[in-house]
Amino acid sequence: MSTPSIAAAPSAPVPAPAPAPARTPLLGWRAKFVLLALIWGMSFVLIRIGAEVLAPLQLALGRMATGALPLLAVLFLSGGRLPSSPRLWGHVFVAALLLNTVPFTLFGYAGQLIPSALMGIVNASTPLFGVVFAMLILSDERPDRTRVLGLGIGFLGVLTVFGVWNSLGEVNVSDTDALLGMLLVVAATACYGIGTPYLRRFVAGSPHTALELSALQMLLGTLPLLVLAPLLTGAPTELTWKAALAVTVLGVFGTGFAYILNYAIVRAAGATVATTVTYVVPVVAVTAGVVLLGETLSWNQPLGALVIILGAALCQGILRVRRPAPNGGRTAERSSRRRGSGARG
Repeated sequence: MSTPSIAAAPSAPVPAPAPAPARTPLLGWRAKFVLLALIWGMSFVLIRIGAEVLAPLQLALGRMATGALPLLAVLFLSGGRLPSSPRLWGHVFVAALLLNTVPFTLFGYAGQLIPSALMGIVNASTPLFGVVFAMLILSDERPDRTRVLGLGIGFLGVLTVFGVWNSLGEVNVSDTDALLGMLLVVAATACYGIGTPYLRRFVAGSPHTALELSALQMLLGTLPLLVLAPLLTGAPTELTWKAALAVTVLGVFGTGFAYILNYAIVRAAGATVATTVTYVVPVVAVTAGVVLLGETLSWNQPLGALVIILGAALCQGILRVRRPAPNGGRTAERSSRRRGSGARG
């Protein structure tokens, strides 16, 4: 994807030609942001539908394979190529395991146990784990008071979603299944939290484009599933068109196309803006689960999602705690103003 270049205006006295109308992109970054939030929020409904007839490994394989295809197609059609460094392939393989293969499989298991809306809510804790492991893995990440406060608030939200006072009775699954399903989603988000700083430390500094790296990541993440799924699972006996369509849409749009959208948002509006999509996804997930699948939630789970989002916003610097200026600073400022007023008079 290239941006249109802007030609320099000719110098006077030669009259400049009338400027050609600027090409407007098909979608501005705000429209892409909304579309990405809708796609990722709907992903949990698609996972839930696919998990009804597919084993978790099969669901992850279908998602990865159909997600890799559009990325590889865009890469080769745009004249790009996959990196050739064996060392880089090794690091990208590890990142693919942490960011794709393992969490996608865990989501497949969770989809058999808990509603899609609840998966989306617990998934909102992803930025919290990202901050925790970034501070542990990356030397330039240091905790400050706002981040520590954000982590504390965020994990309080996680406990609220879990219902530590045993308020899970209204969820349409048994309490044991609900607890296990939420723990699986927490494990998946922890993988994201480890994988993201790993990617930044060992992969992000390479000279390759984001599209080249993400296509390689999807390709390498598919390989273990191609081996494990046939060995550990049997062929699905009741594969419906609905489940097949759900997995295809999940892979092509929720994984492949979503990567392209996300990179476009990062280029146009910056990484900080792009990460805030995480705060919109739970809203979409809950709405889709309730409207499309008729799911129900207990009051503590949406409340916990709001607390998680608040904590994540503090961790990522979207919100900041203002420190009161010391009295001495205010006194000095008043004195300066008085001196300035006297000089002007």
